[in-house]
Amino acid sequence: MVRILTILFILTLSIESKTFTFNEVHKMPLSVAKDYYIWRFLTQKSTNIIEAKTIITEASKLNKKLRVSYKAKTGRYPPKLAKRKREITPFNPNWRNRGKAHKSFYRGIALMKKNQPSKAYPYFSNAYNKYFKRYDKDKSLFWLYLSTKNTKYLKELTKSYHINIYTMVACDTLHTSYPYTITQSIRKSKTYGFDITDAIDWAKLKTRVNRGYDLDNLADDYCSQECIGVYTYIKARACKYRKSYFPMPYRSLMKYMPKQRQALIYAIARQETRFIPASISPSFALGMMQFMPFLVKHVSKKKGDHIDLDDMFNPYKAIEYADYHLDYLEKYLKHPLFIAYAYNGGIGFTRRFLKNKKHFKNAKYEPYLTMESMKNKEAKEYGKKVLANYVIYMNKLGIKIKMLPLINKIVYSNSIGRF
Repeated sequence: MVRILTILFILTLSIESKTFTFNEVHKMPLSVAKDYYIWRFLTQKSTNIIEAKTIITEASKLNKKLRVSYKAKTGRYPPKLAKRKREITPFNPNWRNRGKAHKSFYRGIALMKKNQPSKAYPYFSNAYNKYFKRYDKDKSLFWLYLSTKNTKYLKELTKSYHINIYTMVACDTLHTSYPYTITQSIRKSKTYGFDITDAIDWAKLKTRVNRGYDLDNLADDYCSQECIGVYTYIKARACKYRKSYFPMPYRSLMKYMPKQRQALIYAIARQETRFIPASISPSFALGMMQFMPFLVKHVSKKKGDHIDLDDMFNPYKAIEYADYHLDYLEKYLKHPLFIAYAYNGGIGFTRRFLKNKKHFKNAKYEPYLTMESMKNKEAKEYGKKVLANYVIYMNKLGIKIKMLPLINKIVYSNSIGRF
């Protein structure tokens, strides 16, 4: 039944979508964007089996959508891809240390669940010493504080340049200001010669960024209101994320929404794509708000809107669809953390997680212990990062809120949701 539904979706997609020629897709540079257009090409009725067998060899990676669409077209599983030449980068021993740090950190969490903070302490300390990313170090510092109640760890957190829930809770506890954030006002309206809605244009530019061009000078080429996402993305890469950019684009549309909704959309967009309109994920989530194709189809049907999937690269359309989807999620969920979980992992996953009576109970080390215990690692970190973004954007929009009271609300049953 699942296979039949998948094929029906593919056929429906091809009927409603614009079409591409073999040469159009063939000329695209190797990238996730090309993989997406190969998938689009395979789902077309006009594509023949010979074209399908040729174009599949040009993919950079075969995901489930490519495998399913290729089999639906040819009746066979796709062949193994030839090994691609990759740019050689020096081995970074920090990545090996990060794996060891993770083991120490979660061993510490396991001991905190058993209410053995003194035994957990050395594991958190070891994790802190081995981690190299600032976010991971801040997380370890926070748990060093929870396991010892020594405020020296909070004081160290307040000196961090990184915006996250741990530094923000530390600042709230010690009554200090949050780390500095940058929201620039840019006069220039457009960057000529670059189409923000063209996924291939973005793929080409991202290749230049990844190859280590002079990033500050490169960023200046895209310093315009239209390209604010591209500009701040490159600037953040240039400073190795030591500066926190929080742009607030598309005010002509956003200003008509309630400020809580504005903050939530900004928070999600920053975490999903850093406001890059033509972003495509390896699983083909599309646009600034990273809508999966099935969700685009579902929302467009509900809205009576006839669109092509590429229309999600228009940031205004992406915001419109995200706003509609958030209306649905907020029927069931109240707290921005839980809305973020659902946006990333789905409403079903979030429902099951929240209905577990062991989660978010009013007990020692909560809600932090439950937040670290989520098995879905992507949703776990995603939710925390969106929550930090949300608080920053609420304050930038003129609503003064703090992270600590928002975190404390999580353990109250009336903030969980209605299922």
